[in-house]
Amino acid sequence: MLKQSLLLIIISLLISPAIADSENSGTERAIFAGGCFWCMEPPFDKLDGVISTTSGYTGGHQENPTYYDVSSGRSGHVEVVEIVYNPEKVSYEKLLNVFWVNIDPLNNRGQFCDNGSQYLSAIFYIDEKQKKTAEKSLDALKKSNVLKGKIVTTVRPASKFYPAEEYHQDYYINNSLSYKYYRYRCGRDDRLKELWSSSKES
Repeated sequence: MLKQSLLLIIISLLISPAIADSENSGTERAIFAGGCFWCMEPPFDKLDGVISTTSGYTGGHQENPTYYDVSSGRSGHVEVVEIVYNPEKVSYEKLLNVFWVNIDPLNNRGQFCDNGSQYLSAIFYIDEKQKKTAEKSLDALKKSNVLKGKIVTTVRPASKFYPAEEYHQDYYINNSLSYKYYRYRCGRDDRLKELWSSSKES
């Protein structure tokens, strides 16, 4: 608990408050890659101010990729979750904090049991404000020394987002048993506990 609290304090001190103080009354988008997109929807859906999460693909060269195109690695895309949120209720900084403690930033092969470039962790920024905030968040995590190892998560410009097939959306709700089994088999929660402690922000 102390480990996680220290991390969040350090990140909060080093990140610019510009995003949190946004006066924009409309919605904004954030795009994060943390391995299997099924597993990245639940922690954000819990947040007050998050309007929707959509599993999808970005960062590749093929137009209108299918799941099979992406999972094969041929399209160059990464599995991501797109978050639509109200910045007056939840800040981009808060989304970043939730992102970090739901991924393994040290894995340079993918995430958890899923290997390949399509599962690499990344923050895809929408604009320069997000870019600066994401880079400061990454730098703060590195300086905190909370994680013992090289942090390989990247900050990348967002390209066209393609929603995944309908059966992937809200998979953890619509196929809860299959989702729980996959998550357990993948060792995701054990690894997250090892990295961030059982009291992680999620």
